[in-house]
Amino acid sequence: MSTFLHEFHHSLGARFTAVNGAEIVADYGDDRAEHAALRASAGVVDLSSRSRVCLVGNDRARYLHGQVTNNVKKLVPGTGTYATVTTAKGKMEADLNILCLAEELLLDFEPGLTEKITQRLDKFIVADDVQIVDAAPHYGLLTVQGPRSAEVIHSLGLPGASEVPAKPFQSVKITDATLGELYLVRLPRLGTDGFDLYVPNDALGAVADKLIAAARQFGGRACGWTAFETARIEAGLPRFGQDMDETNLPLECGLEARAVSYSKGCYIGQEVINRIHSVGHVNRELRGLRLADALPALPARGDKLFHAGKEVGYVTSAVFSPALQANIALGYVRREVNQIGTELILPAAGGDSAVQIVPLPFV
Repeated sequence: MSTFLHEFHHSLGARFTAVNGAEIVADYGDDRAEHAALRASAGVVDLSSRSRVCLVGNDRARYLHGQVTNNVKKLVPGTGTYATVTTAKGKMEADLNILCLAEELLLDFEPGLTEKITQRLDKFIVADDVQIVDAAPHYGLLTVQGPRSAEVIHSLGLPGASEVPAKPFQSVKITDATLGELYLVRLPRLGTDGFDLYVPNDALGAVADKLIAAARQFGGRACGWTAFETARIEAGLPRFGQDMDETNLPLECGLEARAVSYSKGCYIGQEVINRIHSVGHVNRELRGLRLADALPALPARGDKLFHAGKEVGYVTSAVFSPALQANIALGYVRREVNQIGTELILPAAGGDSAVQIVPLPFV
């Protein structure tokens, strides 16, 4: 499915790729410069490929509270949280950014999962006053990420946004006579600072143009998926569909502190997750991996890791880090050998190479 702003991005020299069947900009011809903008100044990325659904109805908060791993009942308009959706066995079905708006709960999650997550949530609606609405046909999603992103947002001069949201997941509604109703959310996606803008599709091109022009004032630029993914991996942040999937428990993925509440009460998957928490450990965990410098090719997702001749894990994401000038990866390693500093072996056609477990984030 083509992005709503395909022609706009094409005019900027974009090359395209797909994530879960949804079109997204791969780069604008210089992914290294785009990565540098995301790390050092500000990068504007069109994330309209991501799934977006709204829950409306009087029971929306109570209902969603029983469906996800984090506390939804405590949210008030203008706040939000991060959570996961799990099966009765505690395995992940998605991770979500949840925003509490005045009359709805907005869920933002990975591309291509709208139908799956809508069906999952709809399955448990019985007599609840809850309706699930796909927001993507109406609103796009632009993000500006990087240490100077707040300056970029300030410079836009948007009405009602003179005071940008101060904390992660805080949001404000902006009403503009020309652009319509926009929602501005402080949401660092790459370990530095960042803001999301939910924009009516009819105004998406105009706002994207304004954001990119504003970012250029601070040394930033439009950025694509290649640079965004590189910065994400450097920040040690797992992505559902790449570093997390239906085989993972949230506690294996390093999400416990951000996504799981142990005091919120019942939700689907709670029994398993609480029991694991009480026992004190999972059998494998996501780790940062420093790869060898001289590799004929980076490992692919699923490539095995070994220790003392035994298979102990696998790689999920791998990239050359411009910030570190090094090859790095994320992957799962069994508990008995996943301590920082442990050396593992990565077999490859050109010969085995050494891998060292290192702290996250990389940068």
